[in-house]
Amino acid sequence: MSGDDDTPELTIADDLVVTKYKMGAEIANQALKTVVGAALAGVSVLSLCEKGDAFIIAETGKIFKKEKEMKKGIAFPTCVSVNNCVCHHSPLKTDPDVMLKDGDLVKIDLGVHVDGFISNVAHSLVVGVTKDNPLTGRKADVIKAAHLCAEAALRLVKPGNQNKQVTEAWNKIAKSFKCSPIEGMLSHQLKQHVIDGEKTIIQNPTDQQKKDHEKAEFEVHEVYAVDVLISTGEGKAKDGGQRTTVYKRDPNKVYGLKMKTSRTFFSEMERRFDTMPFTLRAFEDEGKARLGVVECAKHELLQPFNVLQEKEGEVVAQFKFTVLLMPNGPLRITNSLFEPELYKSEHEVEDPELKALLESSASRKTQKKKKKKASKTVETATGQAMETDAAE
Repeated sequence: MSGDDDTPELTIADDLVVTKYKMGAEIANQALKTVVGAALAGVSVLSLCEKGDAFIIAETGKIFKKEKEMKKGIAFPTCVSVNNCVCHHSPLKTDPDVMLKDGDLVKIDLGVHVDGFISNVAHSLVVGVTKDNPLTGRKADVIKAAHLCAEAALRLVKPGNQNKQVTEAWNKIAKSFKCSPIEGMLSHQLKQHVIDGEKTIIQNPTDQQKKDHEKAEFEVHEVYAVDVLISTGEGKAKDGGQRTTVYKRDPNKVYGLKMKTSRTFFSEMERRFDTMPFTLRAFEDEGKARLGVVECAKHELLQPFNVLQEKEGEVVAQFKFTVLLMPNGPLRITNSLFEPELYKSEHEVEDPELKALLESSASRKTQKKKKKKASKTVETATGQAMETDAAE
């Protein structure tokens, strides 16, 4: 369990930990592919969220079956945020449903964990765009900018580099596409059972955030969820007043809940999700969950993931990947499904240093034998072959 200070911290220095990360990543990659494939005009956002979550639960249920005590499953519930909605939109059955239409810019965000080792991924697409009819204009600009920011981060998040180098690169890339990173958004270090580790990369910080944000150096055997959110507008995200449905337990807070509904809700939440983010949709009785969450959130036992909005008329694109800082180079374990031929922008990165960075190879000095051995271990544990090459 999280919070046991006396147990040594497990890191990717341990082969089995790497295997668990890769297994979670493989399920996250497939879940993303499934949701992306279903994101068509006329489809409801709720159905996509349910599809992603159901896939993750089914697939994580097939691995490590003998380890009865091992927790595994959703590390971040499937969120589908459309156009100017920035993030965390994962509606309940009782919420007004949103139907996708051609031209919508859709962000799909989800996470999987195996034994508390988390693999997060997010992708953006525009509904109805095909290779024969590629997209141009502002939506293409923002997707291209976000994709290149993720690619720059893949080359910058490595041992010896600092978090502020990534922040600066993101600002420059976004600017060259006449876009802005969403202000103050954080990418977090991941640890076992911890989705919001202490080291972070900040996007587009305000002057105050620049002063407050901790400088950090990336180190070998760390893991990061690199999260890029870019807007065609000013990059200021506000709570749009939509119902919050995604929460996570704050393990540092204690409070004696007064209402029976809250206590029942809280004990089920702790048993099923521990410190992982979850959606109220996962509870059988949504009404009781909506009631039970109020007291828990009021006394900060739960942290809300508010549904954020950019200004009406603007659009936001997101890409997120999980990277393991291995001794022989960064290993990206959750894939990008970005198809460059779908999006044509009149802008490009002008900065010569960034251009050279983006043109440099992100491939690792692979030790082939080790890689084969690791995928064999995964195959034995899961009973299915891994698609690790795509992630490498």
